[in-house]
Amino acid sequence: MTSTAPKATAVKPTRYLTFSLGHESYGLPVLNVREIIRLCPITPVPNMPSHIKGVINLRGTVIAVLDLRAKFQMPSGDYNERTCIIVIQVASPSGQPLLMGAIVDAVEEVIQLTDAEIEPAPDFGTGTGPGFITGMATIQGGVKILLNIDKVFLEEGTIALALNKTNPH
Repeated sequence: MTSTAPKATAVKPTRYLTFSLGHESYGLPVLNVREIIRLCPITPVPNMPSHIKGVINLRGTVIAVLDLRAKFQMPSGDYNERTCIIVIQVASPSGQPLLMGAIVDAVEEVIQLTDAEIEPAPDFGTGTGPGFITGMATIQGGVKILLNIDKVFLEEGTIALALNKTNPH
């Protein structure tokens, strides 16, 4: 007797916005990206971790901005004309959508990857860095580090801190 189970369908590619920090290339799921804006004046907020640079007013909405170089404990770099803020949407601990900004050195491109093209993150042991990584992709001879957006913004209570400082109710 032959099986009448449906054939497996092709895996739908996932799109990633790639950007650079120093000489490394990273990717975020495009579905989380709301917009990309030029670096603008950031209002510092007291008593925040060093990677949270402060807040900006984005068309009437106050959003927390963090510097991904500082978050990943990379050497600081000079901001230039290519430095920008990627505005992303993440789920707050209450499940509500929350906008946050991430300062990056430069935006590169949007790429499409299937699950087969994404390699699992290497096992680095017990360090905190690998928790941010969902996988790696080799594109044109270079490696793109794909980030887990929730872990990047949830680690050490970053979202909770941002919520408390920017939205006290």
